[in-house]
Amino acid sequence: MTRALVTGSTAGLGLEFAWQLAGTGHDLVLVARNEDRLQAIAAQIRDVHGVDVQTLAADLSERSRLEVVAKRLTDPVDPVDLLVNNAGYGLRGTFLEVPVEDHERQMDTLMRAVLVLSHAAARVMVQRRRGAILNVSSLAGYTATGPYAASKSWVTVFTESLAMELKGTGVTATALLPGFVQTEFHERASMNVEGLPRVTWLKAPYVVEQALRDTARGQVISIPSVKYRTAGEVGRIAPRSIVRAVTSPRWHQKLMEKKVARARRQASRRDLRAPWRRDAE
Repeated sequence: MTRALVTGSTAGLGLEFAWQLAGTGHDLVLVARNEDRLQAIAAQIRDVHGVDVQTLAADLSERSRLEVVAKRLTDPVDPVDLLVNNAGYGLRGTFLEVPVEDHERQMDTLMRAVLVLSHAAARVMVQRRRGAILNVSSLAGYTATGPYAASKSWVTVFTESLAMELKGTGVTATALLPGFVQTEFHERASMNVEGLPRVTWLKAPYVVEQALRDTARGQVISIPSVKYRTAGEVGRIAPRSIVRAVTSPRWHQKLMEKKVARARRQASRRDLRAPWRRDAE
């Protein structure tokens, strides 16, 4: 029986990875910051799927706790066959609105943790000549939407480089680049996603299923759904001046202002067509 280690495993895609991996018979090591939530989820998964579930409470932005997780990946007695680097979060506000210390902690989680854990896992996996690393990146990495997007661009390029280095070793590296997924991620970061059409959103079970399938095939880049694969290719090859123009926070702000202004004009026209409404008020 194989074992998977999943970071950020108590919410969003990480939680879905945990459930789907357990459902296919994988033992687990669950990593997240909240000890109580970790224990509760581990107990639920054990009860439902009967697999062995270990837990490690760790804030991956803290170097000492990151080292604990890295050490678990190198355990020769109870090896980890699949590493899912999923931990991450967004920040509330623009680059200049958020204290630089918060940006540093976010970068430590989004990039340094991926680097350190991938290095620890890959070295022992290569010795065993089997294993897989799945790094959760984002299509945001093709945009110009701040430090989060920049970090995801790094994750994608890093994973591509790692995959080439591992070629022929029996170990693979895959970067998952989802678009908008129905999780609490955007709400936690207070991101304004109002007005996005329903077709834009993907469901977490579908994204995770596709990611695990692509990882099993050794695919380097996993982009769920045709529409996002198309969007990703456009974002990758489009001139950067155009990408900056249509994905910057300022562009989004202007778009929302236009949306509000249009709604007000429509409301005004409705009032003109029905003046009795104002009298009734």
